[in-house]
Amino acid sequence: MKGHLENRGKNVWLIVLELGKDDTGKRLRDTSTLHGYKGQAEEEMVRLLRKITTGTYVANSRMTVAEYLKHWLAAYAKPSVGERTYERYEGIVTQHLTPGLGRHKLAKLRPLQIQAYYAEALESGRYRRERKSERVHSKKDDVPETVKTGLSAQTVVHHHRVLREALRQAVKWQMLSVNPADAVQPPRAEHKEIRALDEDGTANLLRSLEGSPMCLPATVAVGTGLRRGELLGLRWQDVDLKAGKLAVRQNLQQTRDGLLFKSPKTAKGSRSLSLMPSTVEALRAHKRAQAARRLEKGPAYRDHDLVLCEDDGSPWSPNRFSAQWHKAMREKGRSVRFHDLRHTHATLLLRQGTHPKVVSERLGHATIGITLDTYSHVLPDMQDEAAKRLDGVLAVAMGKAQNGAS
Repeated sequence: MKGHLENRGKNVWLIVLELGKDDTGKRLRDTSTLHGYKGQAEEEMVRLLRKITTGTYVANSRMTVAEYLKHWLAAYAKPSVGERTYERYEGIVTQHLTPGLGRHKLAKLRPLQIQAYYAEALESGRYRRERKSERVHSKKDDVPETVKTGLSAQTVVHHHRVLREALRQAVKWQMLSVNPADAVQPPRAEHKEIRALDEDGTANLLRSLEGSPMCLPATVAVGTGLRRGELLGLRWQDVDLKAGKLAVRQNLQQTRDGLLFKSPKTAKGSRSLSLMPSTVEALRAHKRAQAARRLEKGPAYRDHDLVLCEDDGSPWSPNRFSAQWHKAMREKGRSVRFHDLRHTHATLLLRQGTHPKVVSERLGHATIGITLDTYSHVLPDMQDEAAKRLDGVLAVAMGKAQNGAS
């Protein structure tokens, strides 16, 4: 690699670096300007040439953060992640990262600028419509205005993860030498304890749902810990009622382009689960009722082999399902989220002494550490019970030892 200096005025030097040729034979050059003496310019040129030799040089790109993030979404994120994940990435980039950081040059983005963005997002990172009770009444028309409110710490943490991943790819693409987001401390998100029902609460909920369309989804969720999308994507071909097992092989996702069936994104997500006898009986009864409905609908029935579906057999959209669930809960005077039933499944198993590894496999967690972190609130009770059991075992053994000695 070679370089040379061009004088552009008094104490102004253009450093020209020859970077070889591209695939078409075109010469690649990069330039930067230094204000100072010729000796200083020569030292800077030598430093840059040394970085080229060691592979740590990054070309002086004029690309802004906004331009880079747009390119990253199209070239990296869209082909690499699922549709729902991509939509979340795109929303964070277009609604927050680009307005907050997009004006900066990518090559000159510094940790301080990122940290300042996080602070601003926590303070006033979201617009919302002003509520009527908040308006200051005057003689002017009472028109609601948008007001700024802060984002939650957890939301800003999500922004940090997306930005860090995007800039990590910029380093791999040799557009940055280091990732400035690595030097930034994201806000500490407040830990929210999960909500789970106890045995009595679970029984009361299931009893209150008897005869409603939400009874079977709740029964299966409590008995298996399936996520909403996994439950709505469950097919009869994945259920073996005779053996009392089901396999998770796909999930139903709601995207901007419509409904989409997707395979689990991790190997642990594809799993086989043993069913409780009561869950098997509930599924048998549901299958008979579904067969009768299929005969009643005749050719109008759209058979997708789904366990849970609309009356005409078409997929039950996740958004519509959630709306119906919340409506049912309001009518019952309850505030139970459907995802709480997944937590209930895990919590009840752990309280019964089920090994966390088994619970982790049933939930489809990537590691047992995720399970232990999520359900750490159950562990103190488990430790108390374990200590009592150990005390009982040792007491019996000590008694036997004493009798033997005498």
